[in-house]
Amino acid sequence: MTEAQRFRDVYEECYPRVLAYATSQVGRQVGEDITSETFTVAWRRMRDLPQPALPWLLGVARNLVRELRRRDSHQYALAAREAQRVGSGGAEAADVATGVIDRQAALQALASLSEADRELLTLIAWHGLSPKDAARVLGCATATLTVRLHRARRRLERAMDALPVPPAPAARRTDPEGVLA
Repeated sequence: MTEAQRFRDVYEECYPRVLAYATSQVGRQVGEDITSETFTVAWRRMRDLPQPALPWLLGVARNLVRELRRRDSHQYALAAREAQRVGSGGAEAADVATGVIDRQAALQALASLSEADRELLTLIAWHGLSPKDAARVLGCATATLTVRLHRARRRLERAMDALPVPPAPAARRTDPEGVLA
């Protein structure tokens, strides 16, 4: 297999997940730029690309995001706006409203955590990495990561418990014939 073929295979397999990671960190537009730059680095360093490539690629993307954040102090402005947009949605049906309220509460609790906790939790929960792969991305030992993950989960749990309890959505009423009122 040539380097070009290997790169094409890695690109097709990993591009969506690298884009999802970068987008979750810096928003769609900048995330696309970070993803492109990540694959440019991968192309230049094809001989160094391990198997599986995803943790290495996410590590490159993470470093590029960190460089960007050093230059730009508005690192979570996009995420905060998105959380506000989700939280300010219109009237929903009771069963959908509960999901929206739960999502808003989770985002609010997640936003209250440190950057390191948010990154760790999203690598595991949203990007579906194993602890071993997440440890590669973060540049630490798997044992260290599992301890950090346990602590981050406890902090998220405490943040969720500290949120005010929203009122329960109104239940649907039916008349005696079973028709929604």
